[in-house]
Amino acid sequence: MREFMLYVRNDGSQLRPEDEKAFLEACEKHIEELQQQGKLIAAQPMGDEAKVITKSGGGWFEQPISGAEVHAGYYHIRADDLRDAIAIAKRNPEFKYRPTAKIEVRAIKTSEDTTGYVYPVEAS
Repeated sequence: MREFMLYVRNDGSQLRPEDEKAFLEACEKHIEELQQQGKLIAAQPMGDEAKVITKSGGGWFEQPISGAEVHAGYYHIRADDLRDAIAIAKRNPEFKYRPTAKIEVRAIKTSEDTTGYVYPVEAS
């Protein structure tokens, strides 16, 4: 199996309290199903505290994240291939509760072909 990152975004609109509760419960169920299938490595929502850092002309700059999209969270999963990862992403409750949802599906490199370096799973 390969590793993929599912990066969840939406327009940030607020759900009604009863819909928010139902959404969170659906997410919890989705996460549990992925765990039972052995497909989930990690899943977490993003917090509101964020900055974009850049380096230019020898100096560092911190800027707030701007734009209409909210970076809602991520799922780090195992899948057979990109098609399987996309199928997993399509089952995410985000699409049912947030019509503006987008999920970016990206393969994760676990090693470097050129040097043979294997990226650590956990920092030591």
